[in-house]
Amino acid sequence: MKQVHLAAHFPGVNNTTVWADPRSRSQIDFQSFVDLARTAERGKFDFFFLAEGLRLRELKGRIHDLDVVGRPESLTVLAALAAVTERLGLAATVNATFNEPYELARRLATLDHLSAGRAAWNVVTTSDAFTGENFRRGGYLDRSERYTRAEEFVRLSRELWDSWRPDAVLADQESGRFLRPGSVSAVSHRGRHFTVEGRFNVPRSPQGHPVIIQAGDSDEGREFAAANADVIFSRHGTLEEGRAFYADVKRRLAAYGREPHQLKIMPAATFALGDTDAEAAERAAEIRRQQVGPQTAIAFLEQIWGRDMSAYDPEGPLPDVEPAVEQGVSQGRVQVADRVAVAARWRAVAEEKELSIRELVIHMTGRQSFVGSPATVAAQIEEFVRTDAADGFILVPHLTPGGLDDFVAEVVPLLQERGVFRTDYEGATLRDHLGLGDAA
Repeated sequence: MKQVHLAAHFPGVNNTTVWADPRSRSQIDFQSFVDLARTAERGKFDFFFLAEGLRLRELKGRIHDLDVVGRPESLTVLAALAAVTERLGLAATVNATFNEPYELARRLATLDHLSAGRAAWNVVTTSDAFTGENFRRGGYLDRSERYTRAEEFVRLSRELWDSWRPDAVLADQESGRFLRPGSVSAVSHRGRHFTVEGRFNVPRSPQGHPVIIQAGDSDEGREFAAANADVIFSRHGTLEEGRAFYADVKRRLAAYGREPHQLKIMPAATFALGDTDAEAAERAAEIRRQQVGPQTAIAFLEQIWGRDMSAYDPEGPLPDVEPAVEQGVSQGRVQVADRVAVAARWRAVAEEKELSIRELVIHMTGRQSFVGSPATVAAQIEEFVRTDAADGFILVPHLTPGGLDDFVAEVVPLLQERGVFRTDYEGATLRDHLGLGDAA
């Protein structure tokens, strides 16, 4: 029977988090990370996932309110979590555009050693010059070059990790520990983006390679994942979209000599639970109202329209104004590719359903992926995995750090009863949890 994979996303600075809820705690206090990670480990989740932000986002030249708490560096947090968890995988989002392979390979291999084989790297890229202003070279990388650099980055990192033979270190009672002759190969790489000459100075880690996660959805991103990734963090939320994406990516694997089980597809997923499906639906609607307050509604509208919309009432109708075609008013976010087309689609929905600005934003910007009683949600998750719409999910709770408590207490046992989710960890490493086998 096909097994469900689950991971926990620490929501941090995004519009999923409900800041106003009295149960919401600090986004940077280490105890918040500890509490959520331990809940995920209690639920036998595969891994704990941290996002990354390299610059505070701005809206009309001011810091976006979701960024006011700052953004801690992922690998530092995960290194600390390695000491207070035992089996849970530890996944860091680290940008391949603004880092160097030798340095990052060392940091990831070190985390894999410290955690006894639980490290993962979510590879992201950016062509955002706004973010790049924080970096020496000016930070602009043409969009067409993002995956070219990332591909070379991952390939070189694996070459560095593989440069130590597994049996490189030899122990001897008299002379202590030393290296076997020829056990560490020199790396000589001269590529389009990187040049490395020398020997890697971190021994081969417990997994051989940290697990590679990737989140791109473009054709380039899918091809990159088929060639390089162990997990895809996708965004497809319906059964139909999920099945289409799943089939498309899995069919690409054969060209790289890979089998379908060697790449896990795990979409982001939110949830709302209740004693009954009706109660859960009411709770889901209330969560969405909390996530999209009046100011947030206007901010979303400004990102789509690319102009200042602060003069309009968020509880009123969508104004009869055309979107701007220039840069827009937000910085540090992915820009809307075709504002005119997107705005037309939003306007059509608003008119058809007679929605206010805030209601429209709530309707268009997402909703809970799984809504219902624990039994309903367990059945929904199993259906996605059983019918090849996903291999599992990266759960994004709306509260930090207690947002997973009910899911672990009420849904996980039902998945276990169905025989589709582990009752205990069977291996020690993240690669074991994911069923990936040894690193190539």
